Amino acid sequence: MTRYSVDPARHELIAAWATGEGDLTTRIAALPAGTDIASLLRLARALTHLSEAAWRTYTHPASAASSMEPNSEGWRREQERQAFGEVTEAISRPDLPQGGSVIVSYSPLVESAHQVGRALHALNDPDLTKAVLAESTTELAAVESAELGDLTDRAQQAVLLSREDASPVQVAAADRLLEQDPFGPEALFTDIDPTAASVAAAHWLAAAAEVAADASGQNLTAVILEADDIEALPHETPTLVLELLDSGASPREAVTTLVRQAMHVADGLLPDPTALREQLDDFEDTLAEYTGDDEPDIEDIALRLTPLDPKRPARDLLEDLLAGIHGCWLLHSEYDELDNEEEDDATEDDEEREAEAHQHHSRARFAQLVRAAAARNHDRLP
Repeated sequence: MTRYSVDPARHELIAAWATGEGDLTTRIAALPAGTDIASLLRLARALTHLSEAAWRTYTHPASAASSMEPNSEGWRREQERQAFGEVTEAISRPDLPQGGSVIVSYSPLVESAHQVGRALHALNDPDLTKAVLAESTTELAAVESAELGDLTDRAQQAVLLSREDASPVQVAAADRLLEQDPFGPEALFTDIDPTAASVAAAHWLAAAAEVAADASGQNLTAVILEADDIEALPHETPTLVLELLDSGASPREAVTTLVRQAMHVADGLLPDPTALREQLDDFEDTLAEYTGDDEPDIEDIALRLTPLDPKRPARDLLEDLLAGIHGCWLLHSEYDELDNEEEDDATEDDEEREAEAHQHHSRARFAQLVRAAAARNHDRLP
C-alpha cells in the first residue's frame, strides 16, 4: 500500500510506496507555512488507511472466495470492490459530526474516504482538496491496473503483496521469464505479482523434478529431499507443492491454497481446523514413537500453522520454489554424464576453469531438458 507522511519543515504532504527494487516517493501538495501539522498528520493517516483498504480488495479478491451468495465473504468482497466509485463523493462531501455523533460506513474503503474528507474539511484548503482528490484517483487506478496484470508505475507495489488469486496475464508473463531462465531471473521479483510468479514456478519446478527424477531414479516427489543431502535447501515447501501436483492439483490450486492459508493465519484466522486436528494427532503419534511416552508433553513444542512466512507468504513461496529448481539441478548434475577430457599436468587455474565450464555446461543442459519437460506439460498452467 501507499503510505502518506508530512514533511514538517517544508509543510508538504508526501506519498511513498515500495517496489521490488526500493521505495519511491512523490509530493502531493505544498502548504502554507502556518498550516497545522496535527491536522496534516490526520489527513496523512486517513489517506494511508484509504490505500490499505483499496489494496485489500486486490489481495483478497472476490474470485478467491468460496461463495458469492448474499452476505457471504465473496459477496462482501465484491461490494467493497464496487465501492471504488463512491470514494470521490465521500472525500468531496464527507459525513460530518452532527449533534456530537457521526455516521460511520460499514465499508472500510468508504469510511476511510469519509475520514479523508473530514480531515480536508478541517484544513479548509481548496488546492489541497483538489490535490488529494487527484491522488486518490491515482491510487485507485493503480489497484485497477494491478487487477488487470499491469504492474507498471504506482501498481508496481503489487510485487511485494501476497494475493489469494493469480492473474492469468501475470502467470503468462512469469512463464515467459522462466522459459528464458528456468532458474528464475530477478525480474520475477521486480516485475511480477509473487502469487502469479509462484504459480508459474510451481509448473517449472514440476518439470525440473521430472528431469531430476529421470536422471537419479528417485521418486519425483522425493528429489528435493534427496538434493538436500548435497546442499542445504528449504525442502519442505517445494516438496509439499510437488506432492500436491502429484495428487492432481494444478499449479494454480497448489499455490493459491498455500498462500491463502498463510494469509488467513496472518489475519488471525485458523484456516482449516480439521486439518490442524489431524496434524496434531500425527505430531503426537510421532513424538510418542520417538520418546516412548504414550502421552507426550507438547506444551513447550511449537507447531507451525503454515509452512510459509505469514508476513510475506507469496514471496516466501516463490523463493522456496526457485530453491527447489536449483536443488533439482544439483541432483541432476550428480547423475548426469558430461563429456570431459582430462588433461595431464593441469594447473590449479586450469582445474578452476574446467570446473566453471563443467558447471556452465551442466546448468545449460539441465535448463534445456527442463524447457522440454515444461513444454510437454504446458496445459498445467491456467
